Amino acid sequence: MKKEIKKVFGKTYYLLGIREEDGEKVWLEEGHFDCDWYWGIGYIEIFNKNYTDIEEHTHFDSLFFKGNKNCYDLFKEYFSEITLNDNELWKLLENMKSIYIIRNYSDLLYTGGAHITTNTFKDTIKNDAEYKRINEIVIPMLLNEVYKIVGGVENE
Repeated sequence: MKKEIKKVFGKTYYLLGIREEDGEKVWLEEGHFDCDWYWGIGYIEIFNKNYTDIEEHTHFDSLFFKGNKNCYDLFKEYFSEITLNDNELWKLLENMKSIYIIRNYSDLLYTGGAHITTNTFKDTIKNDAEYKRINEIVIPMLLNEVYKIVGGVENE
């Protein structure tokens, strides 16, 4: 299946494939830095037929990183057709899992805890320099690699 990039709602979306259950096209939304402190990443969208609205919204990690199940198998089972070869799929899964892990770490560095209550060691956990490095260098680097895998990077 051919890779495809679509720009709607001021955002870029990358076609991942055709969903097995109903033949709908499944799109990965580009990541974005939200509320000046965290990354919105891994949003999976199903559009209506004329691309004027989003019919369904879910998250990459909730679809493909479930407990002890193999993410490669979950991905392959979810789709009837995909835009990636096996090598690209493994790289996509590696990069997306890395992004989720480092994004959670970044959130911890920003809030100084797990964001359940005030952490006793909040001042020790917070690290502005590491938080800045992760959000300005590491996550954009990983996202750029994801975009290369799923369809190409514009303005590179």
